Amino acid sequence: MVLPLLRRSLAGWGRIGLDLLYPPRCVFCRTDLPLAAERLVCPACQRRLTADRPRCPRCGTPGTADSCATCRRSPPPCAGLVVLGPYADDLRDLVLRAKRPAGDLIARGLASLLADSQRMTFRDWAVDLVVPVPMHWRRRLMRGTSSADELARGLAASLGLPCRRLLRRRRATRMQNELPVRERRGNVAGAFGPTFAAQAGRLRGRRVLLVDDVATTGSTLAACRDAAVSAGAAAVYAAVVARADRSDDALD
Repeated sequence: MVLPLLRRSLAGWGRIGLDLLYPPRCVFCRTDLPLAAERLVCPACQRRLTADRPRCPRCGTPGTADSCATCRRSPPPCAGLVVLGPYADDLRDLVLRAKRPAGDLIARGLASLLADSQRMTFRDWAVDLVVPVPMHWRRRLMRGTSSADELARGLAASLGLPCRRLLRRRRATRMQNELPVRERRGNVAGAFGPTFAAQAGRLRGRRVLLVDDVATTGSTLAACRDAAVSAGAAAVYAAVVARADRSDDALD
């Protein structure tokens, strides 16, 4: 009994010592945070980046589920979709920074904001597994990182859920933002599939949360949903940092 208490005390003093040498700072604006702060983001950045308008819980477009014109035109990509904010201004800049090899902390900060702002929704969905939207290996090699992977890991850690790379990109596709909206669904059709582990049953009966950085038409999310369902997923939901509310802002 004494030894565990002593270990916890030493760990606590160790964290305080590290904070004195290297004071914690907001991962976005580098403002100093309180010593031993558990959060990665300062209150000012949190307020600014989560001040979004109401959105449809099915497709993530501005509005409500009862009056969503987007859902009336076409079925949503997943059973539900949550968004931190619009792909514009500060959030757009942070999404782009998270795509760089040195952007892992930015991705973790965005994931923590997404988890905190949508925690009740994730609880209602009863998801039990977080899966990142996969990047083709050649693009990952060129970029040196995958922001979707980093976001998924951060979100899973914040929610206390496992994160597994159970989807793969079967073929390289053109960047979605290079194509007209009407061609995007065809561009990613059949581009994703379950990994060998998923085919062996790791997705069977699971309620999956797909994670990506940006959504526009939802074509990529819909293609990943199809791949997860083909491996036996019981339900597929999605979470993205930003939604490009105008087609000319599209990233993916």
